[in-house]
Amino acid sequence: MQLFIDYLPILVFFVTYVLTKDIFVAVTVLMVIAPIVLIGQWVLTRKISKMYVASTALVLVLGGATLLYRDPIFLFWKPTVLYWIAALVFAGSQFVGERTIVQRMIEGTMKSDDAPLQLTSPQWSRLNLIWAGFFVITGCLNIYVAFNFSEAAWVNFKLFGLLGLTLAFVIVQTIWLTLAMHKNQAVDRDPEI
Repeated sequence: MQLFIDYLPILVFFVTYVLTKDIFVAVTVLMVIAPIVLIGQWVLTRKISKMYVASTALVLVLGGATLLYRDPIFLFWKPTVLYWIAALVFAGSQFVGERTIVQRMIEGTMKSDDAPLQLTSPQWSRLNLIWAGFFVITGCLNIYVAFNFSEAAWVNFKLFGLLGLTLAFVIVQTIWLTLAMHKNQAVDRDPEI
């Protein structure tokens, strides 16, 4: 459900762009819907995703620059700036605090019927750096598509490409997490493994 909420403004932006073929109209709609979703998220859950707050702020600033200068290049940079900020935060969490960002995000959700599933500190660190790398790579891909393909291709990539890459990454991460945790659990039970 959270993923749908996070992608709702992008979906509305995409549909608006497809219907109007006008990036400036689509940006205007995006700038209206993103804060509405943010407020709706707060009203319904009394929580706000920090990533979504950053995304909304970037939509307003870079979307505003896009409209002011009548140049979509500002909007093209928005996903890259967001992803690179996330990469810096994830990488920085390696050195600040007792746990990495990834560990704080998903550790509490990992449970098994007989015992909590755990990763070792080096595994958490590796996973956190993989997330940071993922954000750097997707930021680079976004800029590559923005500067080497048509505006319409970038709009499609923004919705389908970045969402598809994120879903594929999460699926691979989930498989790795499951295998690593079960292996760690087996080693805890029988250190000879």
